[in-house]
Formats: sequence, C-alpha cells, structure tokens
Amino acid sequence: MKVLVSGGTGLVGRYIVEELLSAGYQVIIGGRRAPLPQAFSRPVDFVPLSLDPEKNDIGAFDDAYFFVHAAFSHIEGKYRGGEGDDPKAFHRLNLDGTVKLFEEAKRAGTRRCIFISSRAAYGEHAPGTELFETMPATPETLYGQVKLDGERTLAHLSGPGFAGASLRATGVYGDHSPNKWDRLIDDYLSGEPISSRAGTEVHGRDLGRAVRLMLETESARISGEVFNVSDIVVDTRDILSPIRHRADCPFPLPEAADKAELCAMNTGKIRALGWKPGGMTLFEQTMRQLAKKRTVSRPSSTQG
Repeated sequence: MKVLVSGGTGLVGRYIVEELLSAGYQVIIGGRRAPLPQAFSRPVDFVPLSLDPEKNDIGAFDDAYFFVHAAFSHIEGKYRGGEGDDPKAFHRLNLDGTVKLFEEAKRAGTRRCIFISSRAAYGEHAPGTELFETMPATPETLYGQVKLDGERTLAHLSGPGFAGASLRATGVYGDHSPNKWDRLIDDYLSGEPISSRAGTEVHGRDLGRAVRLMLETESARISGEVFNVSDIVVDTRDILSPIRHRADCPFPLPEAADKAELCAMNTGKIRALGWKPGGMTLFEQTMRQLAKKRTVSRPSSTQG
C-alpha cells in the first residue's frame, strides 16, 4: 500500500520512512523539494505538498491509502520556541496548514491519518509526575498548543472510513546523519562546558514502528486516539560517555543529572497494542555507533 509522508526528509521523518520501506510499503514523500537521489535505502516517490493553508494540495492524496503527517515549520534546531519572532506565521503553517491537510486527506478518501504530535502538548507538571493520555493537557508553549489543537482536530475528523491517531512523541534520537546530538558532541570534543541535563527519548526506528502499528491495527482501536511514544531517560553524561571513551577525550564529563525530577510518559496504552521499544540496549548500541562514526571522521592532528 502507498503511504504519503509529509516531512519525510526531516530528522524525525527519515526514520519513519525507512521503517515503512523496510516493511514493504510504497512511500510517497510530500514536501517542498524532492529528496536527493539515493536519500533512502529504497526508491520513493515525491509529490509537492505545502503547509500553506491557502494552497490546494488535495491532488497529492490521489494515490495515498495512508497519510503520515510529520512536517513541521520551525526555526532550525528549535521546536519549543520555534516560532522565533513570528508566532502568527508559526500558527498559520503548523495548525491551519495541518488542518487543511487533514481535511484534504479525508476528502480524497485516504483511509488513515497518523499525526506526529509531541509531549509538549502536556505542558508543565509537578516534578516526577507520570504523564497519561487521559490527563488534562495545558501546554505553556505555542509549540505544545499547536500540537494539541492538531490532535483535537484529527480526533474530530475521525470516523468510519477515516481513522486518525496522534502519536505524542518524546525526544527522538538515532544514528542517522545529521544527528540531533551533533552540536552537543562537537561542543564536548572542543572543550566547551556541558551542562547536566536529563530528558526522555525514543529511538527513531521505534517511532517508525509505532507509526506502522497505527497503520496495521484494527481501526476501531486507534481511531480518534492519542498514544504516548517514549522509551528511556538519559542525561548528557550518558550521551557523551561513549564519545569520551572512543575518542580518548581529556575533557571531564558533565555531572549526572537528577532523572527523578523528569515527568516521564506512561506508554502502557501503545504497549497494549504490541509496541516494544529497544530500551537502554538500543541506546547503548546507537551511541557506540555514533562514537565510532565521530572518531573515524575526525581528522588526525598528526602530520606525515
């Protein structure tokens, strides 16, 4: 079956596309520009697709049985605060444009729509609070509010023949390049001071598997629903320790952060459908791969 993926060339979208390709789906990338040749492990198609709510993109859904919406317009490197000094345009593209795509997908006869949302939709809670999908969502950022409103719109549109589900994802890590931790690693290897910080993470491949699950599970079990997608808690010390070991770096690691203060998302709802993330084993394997790539690619200081 053909799946249209918006934002398929982004840091998160690439993992989703590769997981769908590995499962045998035909993938159509929707975006402003076609992906570079051989950007993915298997061939993909391309259709122009825009977050501009004034543009008519219904033709992009002609061949798409499923739609995965991972596109998001933001300042590079920022989601929270990604509106910069233009919150009106941020809202217009990421909410109004998203609603337009959901409505077009439904009118075109697309059978399922999966929205990549964010844990930012929850907003702030007391330290150590476990986050469940049934809790009231009170986002304090425009990013979180836009994602929450997108979830609610998709749930409202969902019904017979159009099953919509939102994946409320935490931070997404992985081994693709460029990588979300490139700057952190560069700063550490350059001797810059690194602050202690902890966060919740999920591997991009596991997010891709969560998307697959939404496409392959009986529609009545996922339609109109929100699912938490999270896996592990790590801090900057955990991330940089393999880098330091592999590079024989002389700079000290940051102190361990207080992970007990984090508000982790409960994932019992999606695990009940069969989702099984890779946990710390996958994290450690991924960090060894990143460390190896980083040390191999660093130029030698020795002159011949």
